[in-house]
Amino acid sequence: MTTRTLAGFPVFPIGLGCMSLSHGYGPAASPAAAEALLLGALDRGVTLFDTAALYGFGHNEELLGRILAPHRSRFMLASKCGIFHVNGQRRIDGRPETLRRTCEDALRRLRTDVIDLYYLHRWDKAVPIEDSVGALADLVQAGKIRAIGLSEVSADTLRRAHAVHPIAAVQSEYSLWSREVEIAVLDACRELGAALVAFSPLARAFLADGLPDVAVLGDDDLRRRMPRFLPEAYAHNLTLLEPLRRMAQDHHCTPGQLALAWLLHQGEHVIPIPGTTRLAHLEENLGAAGVRLDAGACAELARLFGRDRVAGERYTPATQADVDTEQFPAS
Repeated sequence: MTTRTLAGFPVFPIGLGCMSLSHGYGPAASPAAAEALLLGALDRGVTLFDTAALYGFGHNEELLGRILAPHRSRFMLASKCGIFHVNGQRRIDGRPETLRRTCEDALRRLRTDVIDLYYLHRWDKAVPIEDSVGALADLVQAGKIRAIGLSEVSADTLRRAHAVHPIAAVQSEYSLWSREVEIAVLDACRELGAALVAFSPLARAFLADGLPDVAVLGDDDLRRRMPRFLPEAYAHNLTLLEPLRRMAQDHHCTPGQLALAWLLHQGEHVIPIPGTTRLAHLEENLGAAGVRLDAGACAELARLFGRDRVAGERYTPATQADVDTEQFPAS
């Protein structure tokens, strides 16, 4: 598969989401395992590495800086600002002075003089989006960042932001079982020339057929509190995997590769960034770029994972209140 364009850069169609090396799904990877994974990704052709100030409260940016800084010319670096932990509390802060200060912190941790793509991780609804994007535009002008992205925003917010400064990408959850971007954002990105960078494209390991029992998840695993992974909903959702497995066999690939290939077929501007801590999983994910699907297969996969078939909401009400994405009407 040919490269895709992100913020003017040609990138391999599948990038690497780095959060799980530090944050979210249990203990952080060991330094040796993290180094093997990151350098292995680079050697296997990955050209987009995605991190954030939030991940491990700076640990993830520091990790990428330590391991990848000597290879900085070989990849596109994306990070995010606007969500922090202060005294153990998660805080969204999009004030211009905060974004400027945290960009300097990120540059130091990442051991670079410029971040290729810098996202506003969440829109701080107490601050006009125009003000936050204006501050990021100042960072572009100063040569601190090369392009601006937004994460988990609606099409309306994207258009307002784009009127201030071109938005190169919107990062949002997008997978067979999380399709809210199809309401408006996917098309808005296409219209404005922005990429849609899909995080959790394997539904947090569910579509990779790698999570048969949620009871084994640790207390520090964010899935423990997600509605779709609660026992009753998850028992139902597991029934969706058997047809996915059959289709994967028909296409001579794994279920995870099939799920990623479906995403790649949703538009040339779609770039999935699955995360992993294991080289074997990384190689499997990258292999999805070679899986070809016809229109019938894409439609059947979309039908199998229609929103009326998936049990549970994407987020809890409290977490959903922090995002700006469109939602499907309650069923």
